[in-house]
Amino acid sequence: MPEKDQIEALLKRVIDPELAVNIVDLGLVYGIRLDEQAERIALDMTLTSAGCPLGDVIIEEAYHLLQSHFPDFGVDINLVWEPAWSLDRLTAEGRAALGR
Repeated sequence: MPEKDQIEALLKRVIDPELAVNIVDLGLVYGIRLDEQAERIALDMTLTSAGCPLGDVIIEEAYHLLQSHFPDFGVDINLVWEPAWSLDRLTAEGRAALGR
């Protein structure tokens, strides 16, 4: 069974191409749910804006990364817009990477 910490560490490999910061430190990951019985991983995430031109690339990369590391589990990525993303969601690492 995958662990949430393990999934979060993997998601740090997914880089927003425009900002060159991973999606975890950008605060784009809103939640990770594991359903051991159904063998599913559900990821709630957002993008920096609804019009993000590379949103599909980011979502696909996260999906394929999780699917390749946990082939026995289904992966559901739920794109959410509430609460809206803001710079307040950046981790300390994300702030440092963006020079804030």
